[in-house]
Amino acid sequence: MTLFSKFKDLALGYEAYSRNGVHPFNVAFEKVLSPTVAISGDRRIILAGTNNYLGLTLDPLSIERSQEAIRLHGTGTTGSRVANGTYAVHKQFEEILADFLGFKQCIIFVSGYQANLGAISGLIDSKDTILVDADCHASIYDGCRLSGATTIRFRHNSPKDLDRRLARLKSPGGSCLVIVEGMYSMYGDIAPIAELLAVAKSHGAYLYVDEAHSFGTFGPKGRGVSEAQGVLDQIDFYAGTFSKSLGSTGGFCCSSHEEFKLLSIASRPYVFTASPSPSSIASAQAILERMRSVPELRDKLWENARQLHAALLASAYELCAPVSPVISVKMPCREAALSLWMKLFEAGIYVNLAVPPSTPNNSFLLRLSASAAHDANQIQYICDTFDRLGAEFRDGKSVATSEWDESGGARSSGDLAVANPGE
Repeated sequence: MTLFSKFKDLALGYEAYSRNGVHPFNVAFEKVLSPTVAISGDRRIILAGTNNYLGLTLDPLSIERSQEAIRLHGTGTTGSRVANGTYAVHKQFEEILADFLGFKQCIIFVSGYQANLGAISGLIDSKDTILVDADCHASIYDGCRLSGATTIRFRHNSPKDLDRRLARLKSPGGSCLVIVEGMYSMYGDIAPIAELLAVAKSHGAYLYVDEAHSFGTFGPKGRGVSEAQGVLDQIDFYAGTFSKSLGSTGGFCCSSHEEFKLLSIASRPYVFTASPSPSSIASAQAILERMRSVPELRDKLWENARQLHAALLASAYELCAPVSPVISVKMPCREAALSLWMKLFEAGIYVNLAVPPSTPNNSFLLRLSASAAHDANQIQYICDTFDRLGAEFRDGKSVATSEWDESGGARSSGDLAVANPGE
C-alpha cells in the first residue's frame, strides 16, 4: 500500500471515459472566439455547456474595467481580507450587491464554492442543526461538514418532508438552518422557495438560499428564484457566485441580520484565504451594470432555453425538468452517455457529461446550459444535431455500441464531420 493506492479505483473509473484521445472531463480550449464558440484541437466548437447564461464573458466594458483594475491595484492582493487583502473595490462591490439584492450586508469570498464553505461553517457550529436539500451542491455539503453541526438531508424539493423532519427535532439548545438552492445545477429544476420558507419559519429555523445558477436568470430584475417567487425580502441568507451570469470569479453571501458582519472574523475560509483579485471584482461589477441596464439579455436567454427544451422533447429525449436555462438529458447508462457526448463533440458541440457521484439518483446526464449569446443558427444546429443522433435511439440502435469498435476506439465519424459549426 502507498499513499496513492486509494486512487486506483478512481483512476480506473476516470480513464473509462477516455475515448479516441478525448476525455470529456479534460477538454481544453486553445482559443475562445466568442462566448459561444471556441477552438479545441482542430475542432471549432459551439459551447453549449458553460453556464455563461448572459454571454458577457467578453463584454468590452468588463474587459476594460478589469484591465484598469490591474493597472491601478496590481494582479492580486497577496493577503486575506483581515490582513492586507481588503481593497476599496471589495467594499464598494459588497455595498452594490447588498443594495441590488435588498439586503443590509454582503460579504465577498474568493469563489462561489468558498462562499458556501465559509458562510455555512462560520454561521453554524456543533451545537446547531442543518436541514439540507438532498440535491444541494458539494460546496454546501462540505460547509456542513466543516461546521461540525448535525446535518440532516431532506427529500429534494419537498416542503412536506422538510416539515416532517423539522417536527421530529428535539430542542438541543442550538439553532436550525435550512439550506436549499434556487435552480439546481444538474437537473435545472427549481426550488419551491416560498413553500420551504413558510415551513422553515413555522419551526423557527433560518433559511439559506444558494442562487448561484439563478442569479441573473430568474426574477424581474435577475435577482433569482427568491425574487421570482416574491420572497427575496424574507430569506435569511442569500449566497451567489460571480462565475455564472457575472462571467468572473468570486462569490458572496448577503443577509440583513445585524450580526452577520461578524462572519468576517468567524469564518475560517474567509479569514485564511487571500481575497479576490481587484480585476475579477471590477469585471463582475461591470457585468452587473450591463445585466441591470439590458434586461433583454434575460429575455434572449429564455427564448433560447425554450427552443432547446422544446426541440429535445420533440426528438424523444428524456429531460430532467421543465424548461430553465439548464437542460439535462437523462441517458440510460454510462456507455450511452459517453458515446452520445463523443458524437456531439465530433459534430462540433460541447455539452457537459455529468455522471455519478455528482448527479442526483446516480443518473447519467448530458447537460446543456443556454446562453443569451447563442444565435439562431447555433441553437438550430444544436437542435438538429441532437435530433439526428437521437434517431439511433428511435430506430432501436444502440448509441452505446454502434460507432465503437471492440477496442473502444472510434470508427470514422463519417457524416458527423461538420465544417465550422460555430459560424
